[in-house]
Amino acid sequence: MTETISVAEFRERQQSEDLVVVDTRGTESFEGWRLPDSVNYPYKPGQAVEKGEFQSATGASEDDAIVTICAIGKSSYAFAEELSKLGYDDVAVLDGGMAAYSGAYDVTAVPTTDESIEIIQLQRRAKGCLGYVVGCTGTKQAAVVDATRQTDEFRETAEAFGYEVVAVFDTHVHADHVSGGRALADELGVPYYLGERAAEDREVGYEYVPLARNEVVEVGEVDLKALYTPGHTSESVSYLVNGAAVLTGDTLFVESVGRTELQFSGEEAVGGAESLYDTLHGTLLAEPDSVTVCPGHFPVADDGSTPITPGEPVAASIGERRQSEGLLQDDRDEFVAAITDDLPEKPPNYERVIAVNTGREELADEKEAVELELGPNRCAAEE
Repeated sequence: MTETISVAEFRERQQSEDLVVVDTRGTESFEGWRLPDSVNYPYKPGQAVEKGEFQSATGASEDDAIVTICAIGKSSYAFAEELSKLGYDDVAVLDGGMAAYSGAYDVTAVPTTDESIEIIQLQRRAKGCLGYVVGCTGTKQAAVVDATRQTDEFRETAEAFGYEVVAVFDTHVHADHVSGGRALADELGVPYYLGERAAEDREVGYEYVPLARNEVVEVGEVDLKALYTPGHTSESVSYLVNGAAVLTGDTLFVESVGRTELQFSGEEAVGGAESLYDTLHGTLLAEPDSVTVCPGHFPVADDGSTPITPGEPVAASIGERRQSEGLLQDDRDEFVAAITDDLPEKPPNYERVIAVNTGREELADEKEAVELELGPNRCAAEE
């Protein structure tokens, strides 16, 4: 019987073995998003597999350890069985395929200058999404910020670190993934917070606690201050935590800044870019050098590669970002031109994702959620 392995087992084997990862999805799907160093061999169940052709296409020999993968694990399982018939003895199937891999997380603490807070970063590796558990070390109460739809990851992380979640926040209406913020708040029976302009500007149709500019929410003995930071979207807020760290959502990353045209386009394009420039230079970069920037994403390329080391915090200081090369050194006109003229590819299904995240539409089922989220995030402007 063909062996199936979990994502956790697969990642462990990647660290200790040389694996040949064979992706059986169609060429277009493979080129749009894949695992690092994987090879493509399109296959449909029932299709004949010729050994010489397979070896020529993939470079895999009978002595290699092979892991097959597809979208959800079905065609790759059938393919693995075909390889076993051809004499390949060390073949395993990634259970759940790319859909399962997309839900894998690493968890790490983000160091700050304030010992009264603990910021725990959840890294959704395949999509480059970052969410947070922000804990008060004195009272052991915590807030969750920018939870993805895998809400168990956030509940279990908080529990593992000894925290009780008493509030849930989102920085903005996300366009690249289905938010778990509203669902997590409902599950726990705690308040759910968004910027006050979310209902009017983004047509958010569910209940939330609106946060005005500079409004403070106390979580235990920790203050989360809502900084109004429009640009990526009109309702975006960032959360300043005890003046020591700022959770910036999709506004400021450690290597770039947020894109603007997912909401602002046409005649509004220049205004959106100007808002982002003012937010960056007038609000976020006006904070002290020592403040830690905790972004909402990190970069993941279509080939699955990323400059981020798994398990290491994705963070920078305000001082480091202020001195960094790229868009943050541009003057206002240069910045606006760069943001509006050189547009990266949009996130897959972003309009449908936004409709779901505002509560105007509902997901048909879990299968649709998986399909909507396949692919890396594309929320950063290109430097």
